[in-house]
Amino acid sequence: MRYNFPALKLYFPVFSTLCIWLGVFACAGWAAEPQVSRLSPLAEMPSWRSLDGYQESITHEDFVDLLDRVYAPAGAWKDVIRVEADRALVMTTAGNFWELRFAESRETAKPVRRKWRARSELTGRTKDQPLHGVKITLDPGHIGGDWAKIEERWFQIGGSTPVTEGDMTLYVAKMLAERLDALGAQVTITRSNSRPVTSLRPDRLTDEAMKSLVEKDQAITPASVKREAERLFYRAAEIRRRARLVNARLKPDLVLCLHFNAEAWGNESRPTLSEKNHLHFLVTGAFSASELGYEDQRFNMLQKLLSRAYPEELAVTESIADAMSANTGLPPYQYIGTNAIKVGRSPYIWARNLLANRLFNAPVVYLEPYVMNNREVFARIQAGDYEGVREVAGAIRPSIYREYVDSVVHGLVDYYSPK
Repeated sequence: MRYNFPALKLYFPVFSTLCIWLGVFACAGWAAEPQVSRLSPLAEMPSWRSLDGYQESITHEDFVDLLDRVYAPAGAWKDVIRVEADRALVMTTAGNFWELRFAESRETAKPVRRKWRARSELTGRTKDQPLHGVKITLDPGHIGGDWAKIEERWFQIGGSTPVTEGDMTLYVAKMLAERLDALGAQVTITRSNSRPVTSLRPDRLTDEAMKSLVEKDQAITPASVKREAERLFYRAAEIRRRARLVNARLKPDLVLCLHFNAEAWGNESRPTLSEKNHLHFLVTGAFSASELGYEDQRFNMLQKLLSRAYPEELAVTESIADAMSANTGLPPYQYIGTNAIKVGRSPYIWARNLLANRLFNAPVVYLEPYVMNNREVFARIQAGDYEGVREVAGAIRPSIYREYVDSVVHGLVDYYSPK
């Protein structure tokens, strides 16, 4: 029996073309994308066209090197980026892609377009004003104040002064701003008090909280929704609002994310004091394959990579790490697992994908000195700020806040001083 399908002849060219494209993506090992873009909580849809200014600004070799060595090691990028000889195809929404055309060579590469300036692009710095004209934004980590308990960055022992990281980082930021300003820097701060920058509050994030719990395959109960809404408030909404402020209004050459570290302390009213104390710094990188499954994170990674933020981030971080490790004598923290990788020459510096360092367009130095619930550090926090040195926890020491500030200032001066 013979069948006659005249319509098949009409649609065969379209059908065959579709099969070819499906075969291309299948051969590349790309999984089928959902019809709706997968975004991180509270993320906006990326504008891929905004990256077109980077066309022909990077070679094939440099692009792959940065992916493999810094941004997406162990082939984490291969499910969402297809690299060809003269271009890269980056998966966007519903199987579509954005095309990046490579430069033929470093010599013919087009200039990198960005709003921040590297050290080599700054002018007017002098021995007395080594930071002249450098635009530095300070981001005091967390919020503090009445929000410290919700953030889980609060603990207290008996009648001692509560340890609240958000208030401590703000104190460091204000002291640091004065020092940097005196050296010629143009300093801005993402927050000036212990109140949220975002106008969102947990009670307005219940729908997003339920979506997030479904995404993570976790049970939805009144208690879990409340906890997740609070987490999205301080870990997503607050940081995203600061990023919009930094990128759209402040436009710095460098962002310093100021933090204190901690080990697990258990009950916040009866915390466990630790013998561990350490120091480390983070630059943007080490995106995992699962993280790159989110379209906004793919976009953020490429924005960082193509702007060439990494060389500047690493160089200035190494200078601050040298100064702070010498001043504090703290050992380097060691990550265990795959969420961070060692980069550069310093044992103190790791690449990791955090919301803050990937969202801020400028180079970011993310500082994590001191373990707040370490016995000596706790005693230093209780001693507060003071001039000069005094005996604290059995040793003659400066204020922990001034030691922090001095270290950052010394590192920045060493890096930016005219050579």
